[in-house]
Amino acid sequence: MGELYALDFDGVICDSCGESSLSALKAAKVRWPGLFDGVDSTTENWIIDQMHTVRPVVETGYENVLLVRLLLESRTPTIRKSSVAEGLTVEGILENWSKLKPIIMEEWDEKRDDLIDLFGKVRDEWLEQDFATWIGANRLYPGVSDALKFASSRVYIVTTKQSRFADALLRELAGVTIPPERIYGLGTGPKVEVLKQLQKKPEHQGLTLHFVEDRLATLKNVIKEPELDQWNLYLGNWGYNTQKEREEAAAIPRIHVLELSNFSKKLK
Repeated sequence: MGELYALDFDGVICDSCGESSLSALKAAKVRWPGLFDGVDSTTENWIIDQMHTVRPVVETGYENVLLVRLLLESRTPTIRKSSVAEGLTVEGILENWSKLKPIIMEEWDEKRDDLIDLFGKVRDEWLEQDFATWIGANRLYPGVSDALKFASSRVYIVTTKQSRFADALLRELAGVTIPPERIYGLGTGPKVEVLKQLQKKPEHQGLTLHFVEDRLATLKNVIKEPELDQWNLYLGNWGYNTQKEREEAAAIPRIHVLELSNFSKKLK
C-alpha cells in the first residue's frame, strides 16, 4: 500500500507572507495611486507588519491587495472610502473577513478577476526584474525541502497560488522539480474538486490519501463532501491559522492537528 499526499503550498510548504504582502503593496500602488502616493515608509512598514497578523484570512492571493488598502483606510481617516474601516482592528478583520470582503469590493468597485490579474502581473514583473529578491522574500519551513526531496509518497501540490510561482519556489528553494501535472494551481477549480479528481485516477486506487492544509475553512469544506470520506485530513499548526482555529480543529474528530516535525517525518 502506498501513500498519496495532497499538500497546500502557502502556509504548509512555504512561508510566502513577506513576499505576498510586499507584492500586494506594489499592486495597491498601481491600482490606487492617489491613495498610496503619499504613504510614508513608517506606514508601509506598519501595513506589512499587520499583514502577518491578518494572513490567516487569505484564501486567494488577490485578497492581500484588498487587505493592504483596508489597513491603510483603517489608519488614515482622510482617505476612507469604505464604511467598515472606521475603528476596524486586526482582530475585527480576523473575525469577519468573509463579511467585510464583499462590502469593500462593492464600495471600491473592484472585480476579483481584475485583482487576480494585477497581483499576478506585479509578481511576474518583480520576478523578472529582480528574481533573487523575489525568491528571498519567501522561505520554506524548516525540514520541508529535505522531506520533499526524499519523499517516498506520491506528492501533489494543491494550491490557490498560480502554478508558475509555486514551481519557481520549489525549484529555487527546495531544489525539487515537481512535474507540472502534479501541481494544481489557481484556475484548476476548488480544492474539494481537485481531491475528487485525484482519488478517481486509476493509478491512485488502493493508495492511502492524505491532505495537509493550513486553512480550517478548507478542511471543513472537505468534511462536508461524503465522497471525500477516505481522505485523512491534517491542519498544519505552523501555517497561517490562529490559536482559536487550532483549538476548533482539535475538537473535530476527522482533523489531525499536525506539528511541522511530524509532517516532515510523514512525507519520508
